[in-house]
Amino acid sequence: MSLLLALAPLWPLLVMLNAGLRLALALSRSGPRRGRPRLELLDAVWLSAPLPALLLALWPGELALSMQSWMLGGVWQLDAMRRPWLLFAALLWLLAGGYARGYLADERRRARAGEGTARRRLTAFALLWPLTLAGNLLLILAEDIPSFYLGFVTMTLAAYGLVVHAGGREARLGGFSYLVLALVGEGLILMGLLWSAGSAEALTLSGLRTAIAEAEQGLWMATLLWLGFGVKAGVVGLHVWLPLAHPVAPTPASAVLSGVMVKAGVLGWLSTLPLGVVEAGLAPLGGWITGAGLAGAFVAAVLGVCQRHPKAVLAYSSVSQLGMLASLVGVGLSEPSLWPALLAPVTLFAGHHGMTKGALFFGVGVSEHPPRLPAWLIWPLLALPALSLSGALASGLIAKSFMKEVLYESAHAWLLTWLSLAAVGSTLLMARALWRQWRGRGEPCMAWYAPMPLAWLSAVLAAAAVPLWLPFGEAGIPWPAPGDLLGLVWPALVGLTLAGLLLWVAQAGSGRRPAAPRWPAGDLWWGYAAAAGWAAAGLARAQAALESRGQRLRARLVEVEHRVIDWLDGLAHAERGFIHFAVPLAVGVTALLLLGLWLG
Repeated sequence: MSLLLALAPLWPLLVMLNAGLRLALALSRSGPRRGRPRLELLDAVWLSAPLPALLLALWPGELALSMQSWMLGGVWQLDAMRRPWLLFAALLWLLAGGYARGYLADERRRARAGEGTARRRLTAFALLWPLTLAGNLLLILAEDIPSFYLGFVTMTLAAYGLVVHAGGREARLGGFSYLVLALVGEGLILMGLLWSAGSAEALTLSGLRTAIAEAEQGLWMATLLWLGFGVKAGVVGLHVWLPLAHPVAPTPASAVLSGVMVKAGVLGWLSTLPLGVVEAGLAPLGGWITGAGLAGAFVAAVLGVCQRHPKAVLAYSSVSQLGMLASLVGVGLSEPSLWPALLAPVTLFAGHHGMTKGALFFGVGVSEHPPRLPAWLIWPLLALPALSLSGALASGLIAKSFMKEVLYESAHAWLLTWLSLAAVGSTLLMARALWRQWRGRGEPCMAWYAPMPLAWLSAVLAAAAVPLWLPFGEAGIPWPAPGDLLGLVWPALVGLTLAGLLLWVAQAGSGRRPAAPRWPAGDLWWGYAAAAGWAAAGLARAQAALESRGQRLRARLVEVEHRVIDWLDGLAHAERGFIHFAVPLAVGVTALLLLGLWLG
């Protein structure tokens, strides 16, 4: 079983190596007489990349693997906290791989026909997909700090190639914003890890949390880690890459990006912040995290309803939902005694959001290329994860009930009120996303058992049933009582009412399709870009001014140099004159002295 623990993150690397070797072999066999050999990259071996991790997550009991020769000493383990994250991550990666096989079918045909651009893009996708998966699985299983950071940075940088897969100006912009914010986050994480781990010479994440709790500067260490992982988790102000990267990335990449990879930021918080440690004294930071989370939940809802691309709407929905999740983490940091009870609803919230958001992104591609099924069946299935994300049905309703129970028992009903109001915004976002999908729907073009519809249907069912299969130990998940249903679903009802009212008001008297107010995706990114442009222009002007001042100074120095040289030339001329008259002058002075002595 220790070998299975090692195989989970290593098998995707072997899959990547297999694809690379097959590609190299195929290219070596190609030639002017032989032509292009057929190469099927997205085959069964490629699809099997997440299977060892899925099997490991389903294996009962806890496992640990120590490797003294791995960097500073590797420690990988599977425990009760990691198991749910590994299970829903591996399952979504598996479904997304099957979806990608159908989504990239046209690109695969063009690559087999010898089109160079399609072949290069498909090759990059086939190699970077398992590499990103390997990094994601490693950071979940790693207990030692070097492995954890290696997995995080591998996942982050490899995913850049998935974001820019389509090429073009918009893809480059989305990839650039992703890369810039990713490097900012990596820098903050590295500073936080080195500072906190170095202060106590800790090599494991548990030792890191203890070091932060005991360090005199623990508040600043934790702040660096919160902001660094917050880039991935979409903290307001650092979220700007999500609405730029999601619409341009291939739909299966968007699904795992929003469903799993952004959760790596939340898992980073849980792995490095001393949650549940009373002596940590990080209540001020917890208050900031809660406030920033609630601000992101509301601001993202307002910005998201102004978007036209359904994937951009879903990206802002991720920012909003992650803001709710961050507010729970902030409360757990402010009140450490509450964290043991909050950990389970936070985990359920993350698993529910990950699988549901994956199903929603799959649904965007399915609405554009619907299967040959009745519309009365397809659209309710598209709406099911949307209603679940709003907290009205299925796993979303149960996750909200679980969270409500913990917050009420701990006298934090005020937070539940704010989260319920944010859920109204989530419902508006879901209504907007479904409306945009309806406007862009296509004609039925594939069988329901094709890879894309089959992966989508599986994701919809898995997302709806998350509380049934996500492991939570013997305690389990409390189910909502019938009398509590109205108190749980009223935000969704209010949101749907507002959505219908806004649609009616927009259409009244015009008879035309309503036009939502425009707000560019990325919002603050454009302000950051403008500020960076102004700063660059200011630096250029300062450089030009310094160069001009330097030129004037050099001219002045040359002038002074010429004057000094002229003075030295005059001094040398005087010296030569003095030498010329020195002997007669000395003889005359001597004669005068002798004459003076004789007369005296």
